[in-house]
Amino acid sequence: MKAMILAAGEGTRLRPLTDRCPKPMLPVGGRPLLERTIGWLRQHGVREVAINLHHRPEAITQHFGDGSRFGVRITYSPEAQLLGTAGAVRQLEAFFDTTFAVIYGDVLTDLDLTALADFHRASGSVATLALYHADNPSARGLVDLDAAGRVTRFVEKPRPEEVFTDLANAGVCILEPAVLPFIPVGVPSDFGRDVFPAMLGAGQRLSGWPIPRGTLLIDIGSPESYREANATWHLVFDP
Repeated sequence: MKAMILAAGEGTRLRPLTDRCPKPMLPVGGRPLLERTIGWLRQHGVREVAINLHHRPEAITQHFGDGSRFGVRITYSPEAQLLGTAGAVRQLEAFFDTTFAVIYGDVLTDLDLTALADFHRASGSVATLALYHADNPSARGLVDLDAAGRVTRFVEKPRPEEVFTDLANAGVCILEPAVLPFIPVGVPSDFGRDVFPAMLGAGQRLSGWPIPRGTLLIDIGSPESYREANATWHLVFDP
């Protein structure tokens, strides 16, 4: 299985820390988050990794090079303009010739990627999303599931009175190449807002996998969550 790490964002909520450093390169426990993410992928058998670049790209390319020092082979994908979570994937269409994972670059997690991939294959879906129980559902992209784990709808950041579940996108998903034709070429697009709803409308099978409670999952995108990541990373990661 291949993987793509989405690392192009500007991290505006973490300024001034991100003025000169891409958000995924911020240190967590003394090492760049992106380094921990690549190590986690390696633990689950991933050896080919793509990373999209936009803000301060040299910080990533100079640190990782071709990836060999970290046990992977890295393909970089520069973006002159931000293409969104799905547009970034479509730009690398030729890379995705087999089942692949997409990971948001600001997520620190120890979720069982192997178990997620096994569930995906057994489900027969073209896309499977890792889901978590959100404390504040109205601030998240929510996912509704039927009894078999099949996705029935997506709602991005609903009003409080519209909340129908606390299951939200965890920022990790497993996809098949069949997803690519649903992503427009060369324009910004987002999986949760644009692509997954379009796929549901076309009758494609998408599944959701609620991660076990107790799994570490922290989006470091705010100062509060970044502090939390640095306070808790040692519970699951080696120094």
